[in-house]
Amino acid sequence: MVVALSATATQSLHAAEKNIIFYIADDLGTELGCYGNKVIKTPNIDALAADGCVFTNAYATTASCSASRSVIMTGLHNHANGQYGHQHDTGHFSCYPNVVTLALPQVMKEAGYRTGIFGKHHVAPLAIFTYDVMVQEKGRNTIELAESAKKFITAKDEKPFIAYIATADPHRGGKQFDDVAGTPNPFGNLPKKKSYPGVTEVFYEPKDVIVPPWLPDTVESRAELAEYYQSVSRVDAGLGQLIKILREADLYDKTMIIVTSDHGMAFPGGKTTTYEPGLKVPMVVRNPYVQKRGIRNNALLSHVDLTPTMLDFAGGLDREKNAPIKPIDANAFWAERKLDKGENRGKRYNTYHGRTWLDILDKEEDPSRKTLYASHTFHEVQMYYPMRVVREGDMKLIWNIAYPLPYPFASDLWAASTWQGQLKKGKDAPYGVRTVGQYVQRPQFELYDLKYDPDEAKNLATDPAFAKELETLKTKLREFQKGMGDPWEQKWDYE
Repeated sequence: MVVALSATATQSLHAAEKNIIFYIADDLGTELGCYGNKVIKTPNIDALAADGCVFTNAYATTASCSASRSVIMTGLHNHANGQYGHQHDTGHFSCYPNVVTLALPQVMKEAGYRTGIFGKHHVAPLAIFTYDVMVQEKGRNTIELAESAKKFITAKDEKPFIAYIATADPHRGGKQFDDVAGTPNPFGNLPKKKSYPGVTEVFYEPKDVIVPPWLPDTVESRAELAEYYQSVSRVDAGLGQLIKILREADLYDKTMIIVTSDHGMAFPGGKTTTYEPGLKVPMVVRNPYVQKRGIRNNALLSHVDLTPTMLDFAGGLDREKNAPIKPIDANAFWAERKLDKGENRGKRYNTYHGRTWLDILDKEEDPSRKTLYASHTFHEVQMYYPMRVVREGDMKLIWNIAYPLPYPFASDLWAASTWQGQLKKGKDAPYGVRTVGQYVQRPQFELYDLKYDPDEAKNLATDPAFAKELETLKTKLREFQKGMGDPWEQKWDYE
């Protein structure tokens, strides 16, 4: 008997192997089913986790949207790539031109890949971060976002693809519901429980949400968490649509899928901080060429690892040099584009700061990954508050360089009813494990033992019993800053 094949199925027989879907949400923490939240509905991410690997200790290097994406797309920390804050509006931060040598879309093209970006871009300069196909954000409809990538994903081409797909969810919306102070932010949700076309919205009641320890358990925070949950479920729906597209084109077992976020939740205490809720991100990966499934890996991972890992999967990483096999010549690249030689191109970085984790997707740990570094300098341009972080094992040090200053707020976090509800009660009002006053005015150093204090409630920096650990981490942090060329290293001497 002869079985007729559909056009899509016939096409898929010729589809290239080793494709990549990189699915990144905006302000998504680890409030997902596969990370232990029993209320939120994320069936597609959870199913992918069961069919792949969940990294339980994955971290952004900075909890700010634009700065974080520059790290993801370069494999370099911000003080090396030069993008310290927002690319848009008055921030106008941009990576150094010499970053082109390591930039994700450039090195993937050199590795023989078709490149496409769909949704939020938010990095500069465009000449470095140009993909073959670029589709701008389409609002909050994640089904439409997935469909916008379908033609690119299913194209009949001998080249494999990398599709960088970036949702606007679950970022806060531009204003409160009905623009009334004290009401919850909609997180992109439509009013009166309306749904976006093609999206089966999941609605939540404030009484049912799980309030994490770092937030106050108040009417305001529960109302905002209910809206946030709905937005997260929309992220999950978009992934479901992408997997449907892959399956229908017989590409699911030819495509590595990575699901992550630029940083943690958009609540005060998360986004823009260097506390765990700001830096910790989901990292769910399914590599179809790995046989073991349902792995939970506790290795310490960082966003700087992403570009070298994807390049490694593509066969384009020189593991010994930790650099592209076919590096881009920055001088030739910019000479062709007639960039003036007097332009500040930044230092030449020929190797990645991060390293590939492709070989540990079937393992539960990696003892060689014991140290993490993170930083923050700007979010919005007026929000200057430099922080540097080192974590060694379970011990974590935060250096608040400008500690005499009150902690500045991102405009949307300041307006959050979760924050405003406690602020009006005064500086002694509780805000998670801190008070309002403690959140705003921070000490120079914060030292936490995450094994016994995962919520970072007890600062050990002034405890004589931890003086040795404090000095060891200070030294380690300063050495890292020197090695990275971090300008704020000078602040150890004269701040």
